[in-house]
Formats: sequence, structure tokens, C-alpha cells
Amino acid sequence: MIEIRDVPEAEIGRMFDLAGTVFHTRIEEGDQERDGWLLRRAERVGGYDGGTLAGQLAALPMRLAVPGALLDCSAVTFVGVLPTHRRQGILTAMMDRMDADAIAAGRPVAALWASEGVIYGRYGFGLATRAIVMEVDSSRPLELRTPPDDRPLRLVDAASAPELIDPIHRRALSARPGGLVRDTEWWTRGILSPTDREAPRYSAPRVVVHPAGYAVYRAHERTIRVADLVAETPRAEAALWRFLASVDLSSRIVAQNRPVDDLLPHMVADPDRVAVTKDTGALWLRLIDVPAALRARSWATGDTFVLQVGDARIAGNDGRWRLTTGATASCDPTAERPDLSLTAADLAAVYLGGQSPVTLARIGAVTEHTPGAAARLAAALAVPLAPYLNDEF
Repeated sequence: MIEIRDVPEAEIGRMFDLAGTVFHTRIEEGDQERDGWLLRRAERVGGYDGGTLAGQLAALPMRLAVPGALLDCSAVTFVGVLPTHRRQGILTAMMDRMDADAIAAGRPVAALWASEGVIYGRYGFGLATRAIVMEVDSSRPLELRTPPDDRPLRLVDAASAPELIDPIHRRALSARPGGLVRDTEWWTRGILSPTDREAPRYSAPRVVVHPAGYAVYRAHERTIRVADLVAETPRAEAALWRFLASVDLSSRIVAQNRPVDDLLPHMVADPDRVAVTKDTGALWLRLIDVPAALRARSWATGDTFVLQVGDARIAGNDGRWRLTTGATASCDPTAERPDLSLTAADLAAVYLGGQSPVTLARIGAVTEHTPGAAARLAAALAVPLAPYLNDEF
């Protein structure tokens, strides 16, 4: 008999052991010391078979930027089930517990990075953001079509960086949805940790600050690896990229995670200097409270829709909703004829503006009962900048 219960802090080491088994990795004691902070601040759920931790899930209480608002969010991580205990309903029971905890805590959304995306659609998650990987040839000066903002740049140490760059990051969240609010611990242990577990041979983080932006990068063998770059204007962004391309003893820049509408490929005078080497799915979103989430975000147009939402896991979402968009949004139960029918997962996928309900209607995932309703909803959902997340959890 599997028991779903909290995992005490004293058993965090067991969670690392389970993660190593599930993800086929060797987790050293040093890795636990470096990454244990993430689990200590999480709500930890375990599936216990007697004394065996057979499954686990952690949910970090965070704040997620959505269009026009910051919403309380359960950032889900460390999900896994032992191979000996698969297909016994453990993951389902843990996800149901996560949903219930989020409802009780008043968090309207949940989010995760998916190792296997096909798993999470059945739990109401939809792919809400994508990201690209870029490589830049910096072996010679980088000519840009955008005049860089020539206000002075300065290098700052990692210890003092959060106080300087967090205000820039928070302002960026109001302009581009999808990111998380970072506290001091998140900056220090997550973004500015002395080593990067994905690139352990690279240097400690370097932080360059502009009055309207910043970049965090690491270096190794003539390669600059960009960990985080935020700019409030295109000219500030041009200044930061120009700086990164001019770092001595480097000839290549790799940016592992950038928004799909990144300006650099369009800024460079020679487009062949920048290669987009990968386009991949990123943040998966779950609407825990559909009406609360729809009321909270801002909308590009004023309109009214009746949405038939299917949600097999959260009964409070399942049903028909009259959504009014615009300056003051409302979302209330209704018996009116629906304009669109869609699952909670597909509603989550379009919620941040990164996917279009028109595309989902074309592939048959969204049913359009009123001609043109999908296009009208797409117009209401539209955001100036593509949603983007640059926080690992």
C-alpha cells in the first residue's frame, strides 16, 4: 500500500538518491550540498512503500509573471518514481496532492520543466513557452545595426550583484511574461552560484551591469557562456552583446536559453555571425484555478467568450465559463452556448500568449463553435514580447 505524505527535511538525501536512480545520474555529496537549498525551501511530497521512498515531488512556492500581473505559483521539480514502482498510480496521487495543496494555498498556477513532455499533458499542463539556443562568432568585432547605448558598463562582484540587478530583472518581468520573481537566495545560489552544474569547467559568474540592463556570464577555453541577459531597451541590449563579443581571449559566445524573439539575430550586420542552433519547449504551465487565472492577467482587446473547459483532475475548473476580457476582466460560470471548447492543458498553453488558439483549432485540439472565435481569443491573448523563463528548478 503506497502512502502519500510529506518528506521531512531529514530525508532530503533520499530524494537525491531517488533522483539519481530515475534520471540515470551520479549525484555526489557536493551536488547535494550545492543544490539542497532548493529542496529545503520546497513543499516535499513522497510516495512511500513501507520504508521505501518510491516516488517524490517538490513544489516551490514562487511568483510567476503573467501578462499584467504576478501570480502565486507552485514551481514543480524533483518529480520521479522508482522503476520498480511505475504504473501503480504514484505519480497521479502525488500530482493530485500538489493540486490540492496549491488550491489550499491560493496559488492559481503551477509550472514545471518537463524531462518528458508527453507525461504532463494528462495532468493539465500545457507547453506555454519555448526557448532558443544561440551561438555567436565573436572572433572579430561584432557589427550591430542597433546603435549601442554608450552609457558606462561596470563589472561587479557576485556578492553585491543581486542588489544592483534585481530591480532591472523585476521591471523586465512586467514587460515579458513567463519569468519568476527571484529573492536573494535564488540569486545567490541559483543564478550566481560559484559553479554551474551544466558547465562545471567554466569560471565563476561574471556580472556586467549597464544602467538599463545586465549580463551574467562564465568563461572557458575562448567561449563565453551567457547565463542571464536582461535589457530594458534594444540599445542597452546591443551594448551588452557588444561587450560580451569583445571579451579578451574569447572567440565564441553560447547562449543556452534565450527568448524565441531575441533581438540579436536581427541586430547583427552579418546574420551569419549568429546561429540559432536549437528551438525547444521550455515552461509547462498548469491553471490550478481557471477563473482566477483568467481574471488576473491583462488582455490586449476587450471581448466576450464562452469557453467550455475540460479538466478531469480539478473539478472546479471543469465546466463552461463566460470570459470578458479588457480593462476589467471577469470569468463566471454560465450555461450559454460555448464559442470554444478546449482542455485545461490547452488553455494553459495559450494563457501566456506564447501559443495561438488558432493553431490549436487548426490541428483539432480546440473546437471552434463560433466562427472566428479562436482568432478573436488570439487577439485578446496577444503580448508584445514572447513569454520566456530563465530560471531552472
